[in-house]
Amino acid sequence: MPAPITEAQTRLDREALLDTAEGLFYAHGIQAVGMDRVREASGLPLKRIYRLFATKEDLVVAVLRRRDRRWRASLTAHVESVADPRERVLAVFDWLAAWFAEPGFRGCAWINAHGELGSSSEPVLAEVRSHKRAFHDQLTAWVRATGAPVAEAVHLLAEGAIVTAGVHTDPAAARHARAAVERLLGDRR
Repeated sequence: MPAPITEAQTRLDREALLDTAEGLFYAHGIQAVGMDRVREASGLPLKRIYRLFATKEDLVVAVLRRRDRRWRASLTAHVESVADPRERVLAVFDWLAAWFAEPGFRGCAWINAHGELGSSSEPVLAEVRSHKRAFHDQLTAWVRATGAPVAEAVHLLAEGAIVTAGVHTDPAAARHARAAVERLLGDRR
């Protein structure tokens, strides 16, 4: 009889599985990647995978949720390292430009998931909406700190830059959106 799997091993297996699934789903698309491919790439038996996540949908939601925490934490750390409220808002677009220029950038994982599963998976749709709401709320707080009543416009420019960069694989979308936001925020002089 094999030894029982420890909690520590379960955590390690779960993280390794999420790493593998996230990489595959982001690079190739959720629907294009079957669970056999996840099994093969992760090295975990299919039975173990389904003990960790009862369905592929559960795995997709966990991938999106974990990616959201990392994505927003990275953005927040970058933006909040800037003291001036106006420069903080502009730093969002600098961070986006760096993200768009990363090797393997394929656009927004949440928009991609929404396009593939948003109409057929309520849990995936809920996770996408949760991410988009959290991004909107954080960006709105940074914009409001400037005193300029342009939060919705800035949010739309950020989202538009993300989608444009994903479609055209061109990081210049962040630069163009940043220039528009500079005009919206006005001259500080």
